[in-house]
Amino acid sequence: PPSDPPGKPGEQRSRRRFVQHSVPPMTEAAARQALLRFVASRCCYGSRAAGELAIQRLRQLGTYRYRLETFSESRLSEWAFEPFTKPGAARPPRDAPLDPWDVEVGPPPLFQGQTRRCRVPRSALVRDCHRCHGHGRSKCGVCHGAGRTSCVTCKGSRRRLKQQKRCQLCSGTGRKRCNTCSGRGSKTCATCQGEKKLQHFKQLVITWKNNVFEFVSEHHLNFPGELLGKVSGENIFKDENVVVYPIIDFPEPEISLASQRAIAEHSAAFATSSRILRQRQTVELIPITEVHYQYSGKPYLYYIYGLENKVYTQDYPERCCCGCTIV
Repeated sequence: PPSDPPGKPGEQRSRRRFVQHSVPPMTEAAARQALLRFVASRCCYGSRAAGELAIQRLRQLGTYRYRLETFSESRLSEWAFEPFTKPGAARPPRDAPLDPWDVEVGPPPLFQGQTRRCRVPRSALVRDCHRCHGHGRSKCGVCHGAGRTSCVTCKGSRRRLKQQKRCQLCSGTGRKRCNTCSGRGSKTCATCQGEKKLQHFKQLVITWKNNVFEFVSEHHLNFPGELLGKVSGENIFKDENVVVYPIIDFPEPEISLASQRAIAEHSAAFATSSRILRQRQTVELIPITEVHYQYSGKPYLYYIYGLENKVYTQDYPERCCCGCTIV
């Protein structure tokens, strides 16, 4: 085999791996079928024009979409606690807790975001519950520790308001036993669940995120560019590694510039605050077909785009009600 040209290994790979792809040309039958499917999905578009139009010309076009995916991992630790239920572990550990990045945690599948929480080993501390001060019970918030509340029938007046007779529910006392604490004036502490102590520990929050940079080259058509982000294209280049190098010498200069900008932006954004685990960059060729046709002697135009053969048109001749424009 020929020797590698001078330059960085990543640049060599980028030069060698461009593959010439061509999307199968659009036929008149496929163009008409795509329009019929589109019309059938719109309540205010009639199907007669799509079936009777005369296609004059099919202009095969295309544009490139570049995408960089950077799979990153970030970590932070925060204090958490739980009721302490294991006697004998109350003494603080002698060894210092591990650094968050020293805790071994297996990542999820590549390029799939996820958030996971786990304990930092050797970080547990046992202390009295801060809510009940180690008593295991807290003052009832309904009766405020009295154990009794105002009677709901006589509102504390001791008599029925209409009959002016002694209230039988509270026996004329105007108060009754608190149902929340069963008259005890206190209830089991909700924080420590009656255990009196809490075990505090450092909780590691690990976030894996797939950060995506996407760029579509200009196509200079009367066609909304944002629609191209919703369809798929023919993959003509793929490079995946721990760190990828910018694409160079791509036939479309805009793609090479986008690759350089994307890699620089992701490196600056994630290299300091998180770890980059993997990168993947791809280039897709998105087919676009410009369909010129006539209906009732007038010229019209619509576009077919993406491998899904989606349709975009602004001036379909047979619209019936709201006259909406499609996408």
